[in-house]
Amino acid sequence: QVQLVEFGGGLVQAGGSLRLSCVASGLIFNRFTMGWFRQTPGKEREFVAAISWSGTSTHYVDSLKGRFTISRDNAKNTAYLQMDSLKSEDAAVYYCAAGLYLSTSAKATDYGSWGQGTQVTVSS
Repeated sequence: QVQLVEFGGGLVQAGGSLRLSCVASGLIFNRFTMGWFRQTPGKEREFVAAISWSGTSTHYVDSLKGRFTISRDNAKNTAYLQMDSLKSEDAAVYYCAAGLYLSTSAKATDYGSWGQGTQVTVSS
């Protein structure tokens, strides 16, 4: 049974940083592309970033390039999302997702497993 658990959300001031972690279990982690998505009330889940199973390829939504960085540590079965220069509009529930041998897709429907989400709140 695949389980993804996100950590690291919380309250941060605008301009600050947070690092989210997603710990995976029940899967062969280095066979899965990992993605981060976010969602605010009343809106669809939005793609943030993805990293290939090998870690050699990444994909970001254009609007977040340069502020957010995705990475992974296959030895720790963990994916990360480093978020810098946070803005009020970055406040959302952030979800990690896993897709078996998937390309770095931005489509939520391509990912088969999801975490429960972690709340990020940005104060101005």
